[in-house]
Amino acid sequence: MSETATPDDERVREMSTFRRWLIRPELGSICGTILVFMFFISVASDSGMFSGRGVMNWTVVSAQFAIIAVGACLLMIAGEFDLSVGSMIGFSGVIIALMSVTWGYPMWIAIITAFVVALAIGWLNGYLVIKTGLPSFIVTLAFLYILRGLTIFLSISTTNKTIIGGVREKAEGDWLGNLFGGKIFKGLFTWMGENGWIETFERGNRAGQPVIEGIPMLIVWAIVLIVFAHVLLTRTRFGNWIYAAGGDAQAARYSGVPVNRVKILMFMFTAFCATVFATCQVMEFGSAAADRGLLKEFEAIISVVIGGALLTGGYGSVVGAALGALIFGVVQQGLFFANVESSLFRVFLGGILLLAVILNTYIRRLITGER
Repeated sequence: MSETATPDDERVREMSTFRRWLIRPELGSICGTILVFMFFISVASDSGMFSGRGVMNWTVVSAQFAIIAVGACLLMIAGEFDLSVGSMIGFSGVIIALMSVTWGYPMWIAIITAFVVALAIGWLNGYLVIKTGLPSFIVTLAFLYILRGLTIFLSISTTNKTIIGGVREKAEGDWLGNLFGGKIFKGLFTWMGENGWIETFERGNRAGQPVIEGIPMLIVWAIVLIVFAHVLLTRTRFGNWIYAAGGDAQAARYSGVPVNRVKILMFMFTAFCATVFATCQVMEFGSAAADRGLLKEFEAIISVVIGGALLTGGYGSVVGAALGALIFGVVQQGLFFANVESSLFRVFLGGILLLAVILNTYIRRLITGER
């Protein structure tokens, strides 16, 4: 006579609502976002941090983190890392500046070339990881140095400088340049300023004009990439492949998942996001510098880890990574508004990374049933 499982049997016990929420990857970043906002509302609300200009400041910084965090998130869920992201930012920016300013090509050609080269390098990263079997940490660490060295070499050998200016002038009227360096809804913000809904300048040549002229394309790109990656990850078969490739690559192969193709495409997407960041940055500053993007790869990874992704792959959330980027932006600008020494931001990064890893390890044990 076979045994019947009782309601108390571990095999049939339903997961509690609390535990279901606990293992959601976004939980930690949601709690962190609430705590960070509560803290700065209490200590920096009188400093202008939550005025129109203040909100735009930390939103732009958060968008910068978010753009590279989206690419890093999908790649980490697929079980890989890319430490060359920061160097890719500087490299892509210098390509755009050299081609447009130094060599005289139209801006749209320079931007497209930068994206093509970046995607090719992303493909090469993924191909080497797959074919050699080396950890992606090692392969992309090598490219971190290769790309940074090439960036400095190209800048100095071509212009004898590491900073190349004149990009903004070359981008004027360029259809593709405006997609990365322009602003949208300018008329709406002017109308709101005229009706007293937002702050305006009180004196000088810009008296009466709105303090916020429009929404920078950097923020638009961040939103577009977050929405695209979230839908891809949660609403498509390819998203399931990403989770499968990072969770158990061998089992995924047996199930017909093209693991190699998925991982290579994720390396390419990470390079794409880095080049979006670089292009927006070059358009904003009007120049490219060989040292741009320094340590951005680690900031992207930390945003993703805060967002709930496991370092072992197969688990994570684009929404969580976006909230991790928001936390970074708010803290970085909040320290300035609160008149706190800015170097403490790095202390925060290290501390929050440690806490996130500890929490994620606990969550992994809940998921896998490890003790």
